[in-house]
Amino acid sequence: MTAAPDPGETFVHEDLYLYGTEWETEQFFAGRPVVEPGEPVADPSAVAWALTNGLSGHEGEPGLEQELRRLLDSVGGDAIESLVLVHYGRDVPAFLAANAARLPRLRSVFLGFVSAELMEISWIEQGDVTPLLEAFPHLERLDVRGSQGLTLRPVRHERLRVLRFECGGLPAEVVRAVGACHLPALEHLELWLGVENYGGNATVADLAPILSGERLPALRRLGLCDSPAQDEIAAAVAAAPVVARLEELSLSMGELTDAGAEALLGGQPLTHLRRLDLHHHYLSGPMAARIAASLPDVDVDLSERQPDYERYVAVSE
Repeated sequence: MTAAPDPGETFVHEDLYLYGTEWETEQFFAGRPVVEPGEPVADPSAVAWALTNGLSGHEGEPGLEQELRRLLDSVGGDAIESLVLVHYGRDVPAFLAANAARLPRLRSVFLGFVSAELMEISWIEQGDVTPLLEAFPHLERLDVRGSQGLTLRPVRHERLRVLRFECGGLPAEVVRAVGACHLPALEHLELWLGVENYGGNATVADLAPILSGERLPALRRLGLCDSPAQDEIAAAVAAAPVVARLEELSLSMGELTDAGAEALLGGQPLTHLRRLDLHHHYLSGPMAARIAASLPDVDVDLSERQPDYERYVAVSE
């Protein structure tokens, strides 16, 4: 199976983020096939190892500590560069941080690698992900699915290139913490802002430090997605200093209307972009045509126009 477009290298539709149903098809993370411990592989460093058990185990299965130990015993810590945590929980980031010395080459982590068929995204529990960033200074990618209990403190991380939060409601405290982090190598930042009913209480003002780009000098792909306030976000983006250096911009999955599109068209030029992702929107036909005509050399995704009689974001519960 050929890997689907990597969410850490571009912006893709939310159905591709779910990586299929549990183990029914080959799944990928960070361009690597996802495999479980015990599966034979030619190069253990070229796959993403899936840890599936909880911290204490269940139904007679070993817990996460035992599962990690078995993986380390079979392939060695020096061969593990990518992990996906199918199990979720508030203690998982701290558990990984406590085992940092055993994983010296770890470069990419996905917390909450759970498909929609198994659990609604709003049910996925997370904890404080800060210890993970502090314990792994060479980490290059962190994807987090779910926001129940999610926290982050401002940190400086020299190597992180991709930071993604997938959820139906991203807490304002997390958005502000991202804006306060110093991430000089970050190239891809993606926030699913979501709705207030599921914890998404960030305001456009909370995005200001991100939109300034002052602490994100390497940023090339910015996604501010899945928001009921997509028009207000679009207006803020239209004047944001960070946009001039972007290659890709996503304002997808939310309730973008002609008002937000008008603000984009009336703001700074977007002709330098390689891609503008607006899928799942509420634009009129004439406005969609205006955007496409104004950006003839930009790959503009205007798919999934939603009906006017009901407005909703693509991902909430």
